[in-house]
Amino acid sequence: MDAHIYLRASLKDQDANRAKVALEAFATEKGLTIAGVYAENISGTKLNRPELLTLLDTAKSGDVLLVESVDRLSRLSQADWDTLKATIKAKGLRLVIADLPTSHMLVQDTGITGQIMDVINNMLIELMATMARLDQDKRVERINQGIANKKLREPDWKPAGKSRNAAKWAKVQSLLLEHPTMNAEDIASLAKCGVATVYRIKRATAAKLQHSD
Repeated sequence: MDAHIYLRASLKDQDANRAKVALEAFATEKGLTIAGVYAENISGTKLNRPELLTLLDTAKSGDVLLVESVDRLSRLSQADWDTLKATIKAKGLRLVIADLPTSHMLVQDTGITGQIMDVINNMLIELMATMARLDQDKRVERINQGIANKKLREPDWKPAGKSRNAAKWAKVQSLLLEHPTMNAEDIASLAKCGVATVYRIKRATAAKLQHSD
């Protein structure tokens, strides 16, 4: 049985591949053949994730979608989570969560035991997805409260903007120069960044060149 490993981290300075070795060992232990490893740095609140979409497009019915934990797969809104679940089900994939032991039986059991475990798993995964979403909401609420309190104490204070990732900019600029006809989506995939970042760097580079002229 083929397994497709999905790895995700939210921040650019976090290692999305942190759990790669452990999940590969897990797959080997369960007798699974690793068909692909998909890693990306992107928020779990976003449904449109390039690597996840590639996995869903590549995987075949009966394959395993293997993740470390539910929150690596989803911190989505209920509507987006429902969409993702429907896509996984429509593809006929078996969702196996490494830190959810009850899901491990889905690797082999296809009879009545497998059906019962599938029902139990769906309930547990739904609960864990809800907890991940609530945790994300609480985190955002705390950040917003902190900003509001800071502004009350210092009315003239403004949040600092995100600093530029020099290495990322250099990578995208290099790809733009090497592949002038390549579309932004492909460059974003190669540079492991968002499409919006590619367009922003493209505009900044073009403006800089015009100014130098």
